[in-house]
Amino acid sequence: MRVRDDLATMFCKRVATKIKKAKMELEEIRLAEREITEALIGNYRTVLKDIDADGPAQLALAKAAEMTAEARAALQGLDEEASAGEIARRLDGKVSPALLALVKALVVQAGGLATVTRTVEGFGGFAKQYEQIEKVSAHHGNLWEPLLYGQIGRDRAVMFDLAEKLEFTATSEDGRVLDALAHAQRHQGARGEYITAFDEEGKEVDISFATQNWRKVVVDKTRTGQFVRKHFETMVFTYLAEELRCGDVAVLGSEEYADWSEQLLEWEAVQEKLADYPVEVGLCEAGDTAEFDAQFFRRQLEDKLRSAAAAAGAGYPDNEGLVIDPETGTPSLKPHRSEGLTPSAKRLEQQIKARMAERTLIGILSRTAYWVDWWRHFGPASGNEPKLEDPFGRYVITTFVKGTNMGPYEAARHIPGVSGHELSYTANRHFSIVLLNEAIADLVNAHARLDISQARGDGTTVAADGTHMDTYLDNLLAETSVRYGKPGGIAYHHISDTYIALFTHFIPCGVWEAVYIIEGLLKNTTEVKPTTVHADTQGQSQPVFALTHLLGFDLMPRIRNWKGLIFYRTSKTTEYVHIDALFGEAGKNVIDWDLIESQFRHLMRVAISVREGAISSSTLLERLRSGSRKNATCTAFREVGRVIRTVQLLRYLSDAPLRRRVTAATNKVEAFNGFSQWLGFGNRGVIADNDPVEQEKAMKLNALLTNAVIFHNALDIAEIVRQLLDEGWKITPEDLAHISPYLTEHINRFGEYSTHELGIQPDAYDPKLDVDFAPLREQDPAAAGFGTAA
Repeated sequence: MRVRDDLATMFCKRVATKIKKAKMELEEIRLAEREITEALIGNYRTVLKDIDADGPAQLALAKAAEMTAEARAALQGLDEEASAGEIARRLDGKVSPALLALVKALVVQAGGLATVTRTVEGFGGFAKQYEQIEKVSAHHGNLWEPLLYGQIGRDRAVMFDLAEKLEFTATSEDGRVLDALAHAQRHQGARGEYITAFDEEGKEVDISFATQNWRKVVVDKTRTGQFVRKHFETMVFTYLAEELRCGDVAVLGSEEYADWSEQLLEWEAVQEKLADYPVEVGLCEAGDTAEFDAQFFRRQLEDKLRSAAAAAGAGYPDNEGLVIDPETGTPSLKPHRSEGLTPSAKRLEQQIKARMAERTLIGILSRTAYWVDWWRHFGPASGNEPKLEDPFGRYVITTFVKGTNMGPYEAARHIPGVSGHELSYTANRHFSIVLLNEAIADLVNAHARLDISQARGDGTTVAADGTHMDTYLDNLLAETSVRYGKPGGIAYHHISDTYIALFTHFIPCGVWEAVYIIEGLLKNTTEVKPTTVHADTQGQSQPVFALTHLLGFDLMPRIRNWKGLIFYRTSKTTEYVHIDALFGEAGKNVIDWDLIESQFRHLMRVAISVREGAISSSTLLERLRSGSRKNATCTAFREVGRVIRTVQLLRYLSDAPLRRRVTAATNKVEAFNGFSQWLGFGNRGVIADNDPVEQEKAMKLNALLTNAVIFHNALDIAEIVRQLLDEGWKITPEDLAHISPYLTEHINRFGEYSTHELGIQPDAYDPKLDVDFAPLREQDPAAAGFGTAA
């Protein structure tokens, strides 16, 4: 299954890369069009001179005509059945010289035509001239499609081979793309410029799925009933990749590219859970479950959108931070200036930094392993006891080596008593993604029980964001990121409002990061259960808004660019007094409530299937986001997403404290990214492994190390606070909320890594702190410094 997934992924990536290159070539043609056009004009002028009057072709034709004129005159009027004797009499017995003259005339005539041919060959040949003409035509028609074969042609044989190896199936009744693929496969051996447009049964192959531009390229008007072979093949592979991405074509025996609708729970199983599900995720109150049906769900969404728009409109006159352009409807928000640290908070931060004891990373990991016992999860895949002389020490050292991104053999040069082989073997055989998640959860749970963690949050909010990680290029995940401008992958973290990482993914650069927002929330096995998730602009799309709502999460991203975002009305006749310009032209951008109501069963079926683990939310969202027009459920998800996104955008515009909380949360995850990369200093930050599983493990080992340091820093900070309280300091929870656990000055990262601390069992730690954090829950967290990051 994994091989099929990887092959399909490589195919989709290759097609996307080639399309990108074809579009870049079109841009290059735009820049070079004058040169190409002038060259073509010059070539055409030369050809015209060759065949014009007094040109070599015309002179040759005249000479040939003159040479044959005498023979033609003598034979004029000759009957077709005339005998050889009659022909000889007319030519005075000179038959051979006459025939020789005719042959010479034909040679001269052919030489004239050959002159034109040689001229064209001198310009690079007829194919080169046609190619240049196609390029200019592509530029003037703004078409990249004719250029794609030049990029994809070298992969033609491999793509046909792939199409033979993988078994494709349409996930809807529309199988036009697969029918076109079968037609291309039947004519795979053709080498001519054209192939028939009719299938084996004599029916014309339906290419109506393609855009008008593609049909212009594929169909030659001068050759009825035929396709331009190379462009037809390119079009088929392009649409096959697109339908694989959006789920309209599935790969049998695959996991990621399987028919996602077949992975959903049956409606009968969904009905059994539907009685409790709406209450569990907050879609309705306990007393409303009997009424929770398609009509109730529709009314609920209508009321939500209507109320949000009414509140935003009523508050607009007094909203000094928001200005809506009456012409374009584009909103603009005045930036909020942070007041910064208070003098008392600055003094507290200085004292804490000055008093932090010097630590080593191995020492931090060792003490947290003694305290939390996170190391106990690791061991052989068989479940047997590890056959290691000192499993505790080996697991702590391995976590340090892999968490800092040092190679095992490089690390062995700096750590006495271990070999590179031992470290590599332990990491490969005793550490798995599942076990790492369990170890991370132990640290998160222990951190949540610390009193000092209350200064930073209550665990109900999480921020999700990614940071670029360098990798080698020859692997499935690595590709050039448009956002970061360099190749690699993305370490995608879910960071609690208490600063600690709940979940970590390693994802490709090419995917929309929002796809993985829900996956991290659902896979979170810690005691910290957030209900609100923040993200940056990358963390929002219509299907993501829909699914988070159906699963009971409140998605509130930070929006940077408001241009292009569409606000939707409840009906065509709906108008708003103060904010109507936001919603665009009157009567447009209206929610299709009938579609939502008609697809209620399918929406619930998908949501409950995701919650029960029958289908991965990331796989589902990749398909939903790709924009299938053949699947009504996809369309319904987009429609629900439009409702929820419009509601959240209106809330974001109207509520200044909410905006500050979102900014604080996203700043916190950005600070975590910097902190974790500071700890992952080995190999210049480049992930050396090309296996996606090992890359994911590398990210989780770094998260485990980072969480251990955060936990240890929190204990050290709490101990210093106790000292200050004993010395008579007055410490407020607001000042303590400003202190980030991402402190680094006291950590010694380099030098020879001593292992003597592995054998020192520390005293039990004290999770209690004599500070009342209740006031923080009664005010705006952002205003109190809650959620800021150092």
